[in-house]
Amino acid sequence: MTRKYDPRAIEEKWQSVWDAERLYSVTEDPQRPKKYVLEMFPYPSGDIHMGHVRNYSIGDVVARFSTMRGFDVLHPIGWDAFGLPAENAAIKSKSHPAKWTYANIETQAASFKRMGFSYDPDRMVRSCDLDYYRWGQWIFLKFWERGLVERKKSPVNWCPDCKTVLANEQVVGDGVCWRCKSAVEKRDLEQWYFKITEYAQELLDDLDTLKGWPERVKTMQANWIGRSEGAEVDFTLCGPEGEPTESIITVFTTRPDTLFGCSFFLLAPEHPLAEELTSGTEYSAGVRAVAAAAARETAVERASGEAEKVGAFTGRYVINPVNGDRVPVWVSNYVLMEYGTGAVMAVPSGDQRDFEFARKYDLPIPPVVVAEDDPLLGELSGERDRVMNDVPWPEAFDGYGVMVQSGEFTGMPGGKASEGMKAVTEWLAERGLGRFSINFRLRDWLISRQRYWGNPIPAIDCPQCGLVPVPETDLPVVLPMDVDITKGETLADHPEFYDTKCPKCGGSARRETDTMDTFTCSSWYYLRYCDARNGAEAFSREKADYWMPVDQYIGGIEHAILHLLYSRFFTKVFRDMGLTSADEPFTNLLTQGMVKKDGETMSKSRGNVVAPEDMVAKYGADALRAFILFMAPPDKDLEWNQEGLEGTFRFLSRLWRHVTEVAEEAPRAAVQVADAAAKELRREQHRVVGKVTGDIERFSFNTALSAMMELLNAAGEYRRTVADDGRDAVLERDVAETLTLLIAPYAPHMAEELWREVLGHHRSVHREEWPSFDPAVAAADEVEIVVQVNGKVRAKLVISADADEDAVREAALAMPNVVEHIAGLTVRKVLVVPGKLVSVVASA
Repeated sequence: MTRKYDPRAIEEKWQSVWDAERLYSVTEDPQRPKKYVLEMFPYPSGDIHMGHVRNYSIGDVVARFSTMRGFDVLHPIGWDAFGLPAENAAIKSKSHPAKWTYANIETQAASFKRMGFSYDPDRMVRSCDLDYYRWGQWIFLKFWERGLVERKKSPVNWCPDCKTVLANEQVVGDGVCWRCKSAVEKRDLEQWYFKITEYAQELLDDLDTLKGWPERVKTMQANWIGRSEGAEVDFTLCGPEGEPTESIITVFTTRPDTLFGCSFFLLAPEHPLAEELTSGTEYSAGVRAVAAAAARETAVERASGEAEKVGAFTGRYVINPVNGDRVPVWVSNYVLMEYGTGAVMAVPSGDQRDFEFARKYDLPIPPVVVAEDDPLLGELSGERDRVMNDVPWPEAFDGYGVMVQSGEFTGMPGGKASEGMKAVTEWLAERGLGRFSINFRLRDWLISRQRYWGNPIPAIDCPQCGLVPVPETDLPVVLPMDVDITKGETLADHPEFYDTKCPKCGGSARRETDTMDTFTCSSWYYLRYCDARNGAEAFSREKADYWMPVDQYIGGIEHAILHLLYSRFFTKVFRDMGLTSADEPFTNLLTQGMVKKDGETMSKSRGNVVAPEDMVAKYGADALRAFILFMAPPDKDLEWNQEGLEGTFRFLSRLWRHVTEVAEEAPRAAVQVADAAAKELRREQHRVVGKVTGDIERFSFNTALSAMMELLNAAGEYRRTVADDGRDAVLERDVAETLTLLIAPYAPHMAEELWREVLGHHRSVHREEWPSFDPAVAAADEVEIVVQVNGKVRAKLVISADADEDAVREAALAMPNVVEHIAGLTVRKVLVVPGKLVSVVASA
């Protein structure tokens, strides 16, 4: 009697066998092509959710499929284990973050095993382990040696709820913290930075080499890097009485062609000159009020075109280098210190924010670039000097046009990358008043955090020697475990940690008490996986060069800028250090969609979470894996539907029943039949193998499963319609084995049970070769073609698959129902889509 499919009886069994056989331990094998498959570093915030199941099921199918295709596959897992959530959870539970973190890692590891994910057990890493974070400190020192580390005081993003600073990339949306969504403040603090800007141009240029990345992600990174071409222009500062001084204020502009339209000059409220120029004057109160108001706004709010423009006059002027005009200096909230030089030449006729500011404060708006079809051009044609100080426009004009009121440049084409822009820049450069310049939106990466649960920064502050790196021989700087964060303690409250001796002079010194941004841990973990048990170095060059780059990376779109940009930066620095030959860390990137319920992303706060462990207990891990890959393409959002999961379970049960029934008939294996039914089943077998192979390669996991269902239906139909003594038993078994091999990446436990226990093979199904197919066998002898007349289906034509277009056209026009619908009409056009459609256009 055929045994019923019972996932509970087989899944734990095979997980134990795989562990005992070390099935997923991998070593370098130069005889085979390598493939590095990686899902993004999980954070141990609790047990896994459906988003995890989807992400890691995608990676597991790719890894298992690639192994069966003959690749030497690296498929590791680890945990991004430092960070604020562990601290907050520990405070809430009055425990230590290490205890919370390791308990969650144990829980997640058990869940990953229960799901049957094929991770290499010998390469697991946890970023909070000493043998991992010591190398993070070593990397910091190496960056410092290369001039890529800097400690400086500057305005930083401060999250009042997380009580720590944030990198620019961690301020999202309308200026809120990426983690807790609190409004971010600006504070002046001394912090540590990685100089990612040194690689800005290369990070931008090399996006073009990432052919396997989604265009959306590359665009997001390109916009964040934000390369702008323009000019630096030197304005001379006037003294309190209006006299020129020797002081120069330099601005960066992307539109030097509009310089003649500069009617006021702006400083960011945080600019040192704002206070310096107005201190002790009647203008001080107004400037300080603007600065105070700006401090309460986020950078995103201030830069937004919708925000109200607020300003104050400083009482001072600068001299415009192209025409000698004295231009009033104002302070305004929409100028940011971190962009350009913190000073802006305001051209209200060509910039909407300047236009709105000028209207509000009644400042001149002289036109300098006018559209060719604007009547204003006729009035100002040939005017080299300023004769008009306002425009009749409802908004600024920032397009291409003709320069007016612009001295010797009047009449030239104006606009970005225009002849006028180039000419003005060259004029400035010849006179030492400016120069061509490139500016980037990207800022250096602020990596220091005022939190305990992180990787200590290996630096010492000595009163005599200044900042001194911890010697490599003294690494690691061990994170102490006796800090009580439930009392608000940090490393700065722990003298046993920070009291130390200067490694240079031997005098008393203070160890750095900030920890590193957790993104520093996740920016190189993929390289540690290549050589995870190396105690002598972060990773060997030989092993890194064997496995890198990652061939297929899988994770969420939310990491498009933060993690992916930082990882690219780390890889390029490592390359320049001679640690790897890889230019980029990830060759191909798949960003999977969200798992939703009732139209909302699953989350505990919404109360709509479906626990994977409940579904596994009821349906088995294989059914959950297959379902979550069947319900939607991987890059699209998926709407949870438990009925769909039940349907997937029924499909697996049917496949189980079919294979076991065929296997029980093995004694008839010598019977072979070559009739039409057998030939059609063989054709369908080859067709489906070809389709499943191509679909998995394209990540069309859902259509691959649909094709398997079609083959199962065809095999079942063959058994039902052909008498027992007329069936080809060899073919049936071959098809049953093919189905088992095809389903193996999706349902690894069931496939293993069928392969070894039911079909009687001795080797794991996951070490078998992927089934091959012959396109010639897969080709149908006949095809069914839809025939339309004037857009409506009128017939279905069955014809030889190798019939040429003329034969198809002739046969379609001869079909009775087609003849009836074109009677009395003239056939104007007959379109033949081979193998699919004939479209007839006819009219009177």
